[in-house]
Amino acid sequence: MVDHPTHRPDDAGRRVDPRGVRFSAAMTSAVLALGLATESPRVLLAQAIIFGACAAFGLRANPYGVAYRRTVQPRLSTPRAWTAEAPLRFAQGIGCAFASAGALGYAIGFTTLGALATGCALAAALLNAVFGVCVACYCYPALARIRHVLTA
Repeated sequence: MVDHPTHRPDDAGRRVDPRGVRFSAAMTSAVLALGLATESPRVLLAQAIIFGACAAFGLRANPYGVAYRRTVQPRLSTPRAWTAEAPLRFAQGIGCAFASAGALGYAIGFTTLGALATGCALAAALLNAVFGVCVACYCYPALARIRHVLTA
């Protein structure tokens, strides 16, 4: 079972296969681990670009998701439950911020910032990949309510 927060029925938007989300999180974990191990701003910047594209254009922009849909998903049955895309896009934006901070930290020689930011992003990605827990997705409903109150 994927542990994402529940959403109201009026929560508009696309739904995605939660197994693809976990697959993408596993691939992301590998890239972030490589960036952390090598202290490479280029690796982290590449991941930040992927995060940013997913946040801006949707999860269909994720190359890991494309790999999942073309290679793994056709071999599986239809998922029993689907996951709302909007909280995951929010999570991608948070991931973009952390990967960017990690890349910046390593690029300017502030390795403590690089390691902390990358380590936080890696921990969140691993939680999603291994346990199906999307940390940033838990913040999304509260922030959506705040946005609704401010724009009402």
